[in-house]
Amino acid sequence: MEHLSYQRKVTIMAAIVTAMFFASINQTIVGVALPRIIAKLGGMDYYTWVMTIYFLTSTISTILVGKLSDIYGRKYFILSGIVIFICGAFLAGTAKDIIQLIIYRGIQGTGAGIIMATAFTAIGDLFSPRERGRWSGLMSAVFGTSSVLGPGLGGYIVEHFAWHWIFWIFLPLGVIAFFMILFLFPRVEKQKSQSIDYSGSLLLTLTIVPMLLAFSWAGTKYAWTSSMIIELFAVTLAALALFIFAETRVKTPVLPLDLFKSGVITISNIIGFMMFAGMMGALMYMPFYVQGVMGISPTYAGYVTMPVSISMLAMSAYAGRYMTRTGKYKNLALTGMTIMVLGMFLMVIMKSIPVAVLSMIIFGSGLGLGMPVFMLAVQNAADSKDLGVATASVQLFRNLGGTIGIAVMGTVLSTSIASRMNGLISSGSRFGLDPEMSGKLTQLMDPQLLLDQPKLSGIQNGLPATVQPVFAQLLEALRQALAASLANVFLLGTIVLAVALVLTFFLKELPLRTTVRKVSESNKKEQREPAPDVS
Repeated sequence: MEHLSYQRKVTIMAAIVTAMFFASINQTIVGVALPRIIAKLGGMDYYTWVMTIYFLTSTISTILVGKLSDIYGRKYFILSGIVIFICGAFLAGTAKDIIQLIIYRGIQGTGAGIIMATAFTAIGDLFSPRERGRWSGLMSAVFGTSSVLGPGLGGYIVEHFAWHWIFWIFLPLGVIAFFMILFLFPRVEKQKSQSIDYSGSLLLTLTIVPMLLAFSWAGTKYAWTSSMIIELFAVTLAALALFIFAETRVKTPVLPLDLFKSGVITISNIIGFMMFAGMMGALMYMPFYVQGVMGISPTYAGYVTMPVSISMLAMSAYAGRYMTRTGKYKNLALTGMTIMVLGMFLMVIMKSIPVAVLSMIIFGSGLGLGMPVFMLAVQNAADSKDLGVATASVQLFRNLGGTIGIAVMGTVLSTSIASRMNGLISSGSRFGLDPEMSGKLTQLMDPQLLLDQPKLSGIQNGLPATVQPVFAQLLEALRQALAASLANVFLLGTIVLAVALVLTFFLKELPLRTTVRKVSESNKKEQREPAPDVS
């Protein structure tokens, strides 16, 4: 599609951005409203599955569609992704129970994965890596905008309207995106001599699904050493071994192992994995600190975390312009990773809301500078015939890093808070509490209780007046224990990001091309074409 005029490319990008915003806003708008939806449908025990199934299906569809779109083109995959997502969103709004909601969210996740995989790759089809920097910044801005608008809008809808409209309100935008892609996005010819790698697709799915389930359940539903978790990891390793064996023997592998012979692609994906693993400490557990430790209401807590999206939006736009102007990216990556480490370390030592806001601004700035770099570096190093699968590999490693990071940091938090809480409850005798009162205080063992002010007030009101001063002291001790436990989580995130920063020094900088195809590919194409007859 590099032959298209710049004006035509801009109109195509408008269609892609519309599709991306449709998918991202529908994800961010659900998060805040989900507890209220679960309360209406029932089935709190399956709460995590509503999120887990979306993540599973989107991860699998992303990597599978990456290679298929290299063979058959992007247009019909992004159209199918939009249709699947619209169907999933509509059905989710009609859910009668939690099981139906989980199934329909799985359908949504499948569509979202297809949209994300093809949209990012389509930018590579349209623009050279040098031009792509500007548009990569725009795509990051789309996510930033949806992250700012989604939670607030979701909270407003669920407070003032039926929860079904959470899933339905943006359906017209999906229809608009569909027709924009249908009429504006050009169709490309299928690559010749290409076949579908069915065995590799199956084995890759069998590798990803049990691994994500293991990390999602470990430390929460099952112990890390339980037979269920061990069996899931065993299945993962067995499927991975078979997958590697199969991929070396097929003509068109779903995830070409030769892709990772490029040091740029390998290092960029490892850094992306660690970056997303570390950053989840900031994005997932900052609300625990703001609401649980500082006692801020959920409404105002959103204002504390909002700066991370705003600063990311601004700095990603700057990063895109910088890469387009200079054709370089390594210094940008080093600067962004360094700022992220500083922002995360500030979370370790924060003691007040202003410092928390400052840490969010700093962290978001580093994220905005660094995140677009590694996607662009991979696309710049990959051959155009592998552009889709190379782009999908970046998203795969990021998704895996995010899932594993959440699981490991969740285990660190729960282990640390349980240890500190055991000490607090056992100290109840020092305040003259009888065993019955000490037993009531064991309800504070769950750190999430500090996020539920009504329930916390109910426990406090159920205690005798003579115990109220003691309860207040223990509550303050609990906040301190939670703060110390969260500091451990943030410290782990800082260490992971610091390792990613060190790896960034080893990232080889390949000047961003001013052509869509690599020079070696263009030369091969010219060699395949017959020489003109000069006789």
